[in-house]
Amino acid sequence: MSVKEMSSQELTKRVVGNKELFVLDVRNADAFKDWKVEGKHFEYLNVPYFDLLEGVEDILKFIPGDKEILVVCAKEGSSIMVADMLSEEGLDVFYLQGGMKAWSEYLEPVKVGDLNNGGELYQFVRMGKGCLSYMLISEGEAAIFDSARMTEQYLKYAEEAGVVIKNVFDTHLHADHISGGRSLAAQTGATYWLPPLDAEEVTFDFSPLKDKTLIKVGNSEVNIAALYSPGHTIGSTSFLIDDAYLLTGDILFIDSIGRPDLAGKAQDWVGDLRESLYSRYKELSGELIVLPAHFMSVSELNEDGSAAEKLAVLFELNHGLKVAEEAEFRKLVTENLPPQPHAYEEIRQVNMGKIQPHQEEEREMEIGPNRCAVR
Repeated sequence: MSVKEMSSQELTKRVVGNKELFVLDVRNADAFKDWKVEGKHFEYLNVPYFDLLEGVEDILKFIPGDKEILVVCAKEGSSIMVADMLSEEGLDVFYLQGGMKAWSEYLEPVKVGDLNNGGELYQFVRMGKGCLSYMLISEGEAAIFDSARMTEQYLKYAEEAGVVIKNVFDTHLHADHISGGRSLAAQTGATYWLPPLDAEEVTFDFSPLKDKTLIKVGNSEVNIAALYSPGHTIGSTSFLIDDAYLLTGDILFIDSIGRPDLAGKAQDWVGDLRESLYSRYKELSGELIVLPAHFMSVSELNEDGSAAEKLAVLFELNHGLKVAEEAEFRKLVTENLPPQPHAYEEIRQVNMGKIQPHQEEEREMEIGPNRCAVR
């Protein structure tokens, strides 16, 4: 039988298509428990590579013969060796090209809508980490929101679309992943926008995002309106695009709400979080399509792979928007915080411009899932 490689793009198609897949993860148990390839109809077996050095005979009884088999490790090498051993036992096997590091970095562009008077809005789904970024295109220009550090993927997409990136925005100072905003702006000559209340310690120049800031993209009537919505950070800012879409950053997700503690100020910021969710957002049209900066689980994705839902639906279904009493809300938020993101303090330092790690160091900082939501 043969060993074949499966790219992150091919794996994403299986996730979005709700395909069945048997995943043999040969990383250590703690790494697997913390973070794995996720699919609605995936089955898993975790056996560390070092336990398979003498052969795979002991695990053959656990591996189905009627499903695609994917072997996964951190960087690829171990999964190729295990896949070869399984192949020698007569199984048809895939290994994940580039391992979990490649899976963490892959971005899948999904069109989420057409804009009035021309223009398009795309969501870039970082399936392996649950991060979401956006590209707005209108009349030959583009704006990017919450860029991942893999800026080459936005540059390639803009080139293929024949547009020039003119504006780059971060909804807040990120703590779970390294922003590509500054780098993207430097490479394109675009204006880099950041909420000033999140930027008091940054070491670089930026354009300050303030409440009700209007930025035009292209020659059409596509306006981006900034909406101050603190709570995840003190400067968190949402965006109203074309009076149709609401980019919520890390304040509101499809099935959860943002955590207020990543700067160590949960008790101080939980009130801001409630004000943003229960007052500022309540005043907006329920027909707005919410586009968050993260998703927590593939169960939140739509059939096309996007994470998007009407604001009115979220007020009906999202548990974080259904807590009437403020004291109960404070308790819900402060007592249901997940573990801190991996290396979040260092990531904040990078995003402030205070440290400049090498590429491999950046990859190590981002290992693991995002943990921006209250559970």
